[in-house]
Amino acid sequence: MPELPEVETVANGVHARIAGEQITAAWFSTKPEPFKVEPVRLLEALPGRVIDRVRRVGKHIVVDLVDGNGELEAEWIVHLGMTGRLLVSAAEVPVPAHTHARLTLSSGRELRFVDARRFGRLDLRPLQSAEKFTGPGAEPLEIDAEAFAALFRGRKLPIKTALLNQSLLHGVGNIYADESLHRAGIRPTLQAGKVSRPRLRRLHAALQEVLRSAIALGGSSVSDYVDADGVRGFFQLEHRVYGRAGLPCPSCGTPVRRTVVGGRGTHSCRTCQR
Repeated sequence: MPELPEVETVANGVHARIAGEQITAAWFSTKPEPFKVEPVRLLEALPGRVIDRVRRVGKHIVVDLVDGNGELEAEWIVHLGMTGRLLVSAAEVPVPAHTHARLTLSSGRELRFVDARRFGRLDLRPLQSAEKFTGPGAEPLEIDAEAFAALFRGRKLPIKTALLNQSLLHGVGNIYADESLHRAGIRPTLQAGKVSRPRLRRLHAALQEVLRSAIALGGSSVSDYVDADGVRGFFQLEHRVYGRAGLPCPSCGTPVRRTVVGGRGTHSCRTCQR
């Protein structure tokens, strides 16, 4: 599943390509799974609105839609799920299989949502009086070290599981939890409430460093992920433990091991992580 850096990369790429364009027409598939709102509502709401901003909130892509006067009217919310792609394409480019949304833009290009496994979701939030979409947890790239440490105080679940809890931190997934725990030297199974404050400060710094580095390299392409142009990311080349079971730890040479923590495949070094 695309995590924070991948979703950020897609959102930034889409924004750079289509911000300021008007949606002139829309098409949606008949498959019900991707839609959290009836497609007919999307067909009524999207055409005629202008794309003001495309941004990331947690693992969601939020498209801010304004009227002709620049007033924010709605948010089109996209969750990529396991295999979802949000692509900006010329109209003449063949439409990929498993396309569930096509927005025709004033430039003649199309914004396409493609999802083979249909775990992604499309939603619409009118903003007459509602607050803007914020997601369930804290933003990992904005939270300070003290507030970060407070999230784990008294929690008995493993620190790896706590990092993946979207109600605590939204956007962190399996790849970046493993990579940040390795860089911080923390064992994934260590009880979250027992991690010392100095070690939590190291984890906070490591997590933000990993996420920013991954964004700079366009995310990690370990399965289906591509950016808004269909291009793969490069941060997988920087992975120290994730997906490297049996290979030497780059810090100490000990073979990286794969275990299961909280039902999730977990990669770590028994020497470096205590």
